[in-house]
Amino acid sequence: MFLFKPRQPPILGIDISSTSVKLLEISRGGSGFRVESYAVEPLPTEAVAEKVIQDVEAVGEAIQKAVQKSKTRAKLAALAVPGSAVITKIITMPASLSEDDMEGQIQIEADQYIPYPLEEINLDFEVLGPTEDSRETVDVLLAASKSENVEMRSAAAELAGLSVKAVDVEPYAIEHVCELVPEMLPDNGEGRTIAVVDIGATLTSLNVVHDRQLIYTREQPFGGKQLTEEIMRRYSLSYEEAGRVKKQGGLPDNYEPEVLEPFKTTMAHQVSRFLQFFFSSSDYEGVDQILLAGGCAQIPGIDEFIEAHIGTPTGIANPFETMNVASRVNRQRLEADASALMIACGLAIRGYD
Repeated sequence: MFLFKPRQPPILGIDISSTSVKLLEISRGGSGFRVESYAVEPLPTEAVAEKVIQDVEAVGEAIQKAVQKSKTRAKLAALAVPGSAVITKIITMPASLSEDDMEGQIQIEADQYIPYPLEEINLDFEVLGPTEDSRETVDVLLAASKSENVEMRSAAAELAGLSVKAVDVEPYAIEHVCELVPEMLPDNGEGRTIAVVDIGATLTSLNVVHDRQLIYTREQPFGGKQLTEEIMRRYSLSYEEAGRVKKQGGLPDNYEPEVLEPFKTTMAHQVSRFLQFFFSSSDYEGVDQILLAGGCAQIPGIDEFIEAHIGTPTGIANPFETMNVASRVNRQRLEADASALMIACGLAIRGYD
């Protein structure tokens, strides 16, 4: 019997998107989770294209700057690859197998499920639980990604002086948040179907969670870069200048009616289209709520705008709403960035499930 459990070393959740590195450190105590440190560091243009790393050194330098900016002392990191870079499949296996035996059998049979040579992939599995109609088998989730997707992210983190503890998949990182921070969901997510729509710079993902479990995921190209490029074109600015004024303001009076409103309408159409894909491929005919995540969720009033267009209750994802925050963390800035930190949050708390 242990009177005092050894303190678990913190894991930095590091989300590498197309435009920035987001770093988050979370601890867990008797009163729940606490944000210990966080930072967002922009990436050079083209360092990452649609979440595929093109310049490992530039990404490693951005991670190092984020570590320095956050003032964290943690040295372990959890990263994620995008859902589009991963093949997942649920298989059934005998419940009597030990984890080691199961791993051995999966390695032998993996070529039946994964269309790549085994030496070119990273493969992992998770036992989901008993099969619905059999006590003798369990459902097992297989996940496989080309090794380069994992290795390039790991190499960037190691350049920043970090040791990679785990590599997750982005949709499952979002599921971790829904499981461990259910307070941000209506009725704590119990029996509810929630569509988490993450609209980043170049990619949008739909992750549908039912009863806090991921049931559907889809990605497609669309994001805030389109708005930045329209600001560039309309006002003859560089890409960097357009990105800055988009966030900080200072654009002419015609910006909102002529540039921002059309983009918001396009966002609403994209969300509606995503939901139609989900409904057409499942038995679901509706969702209880839409949660907007990603950088585009920071557009003022976008939740009310999309709710008015689609007719489904819509809110902004904020996993930190009920969390304590360390004194060195700027709470106001954290709240402003909250919707863009869902993946980083899911990675930072993955050791506590």
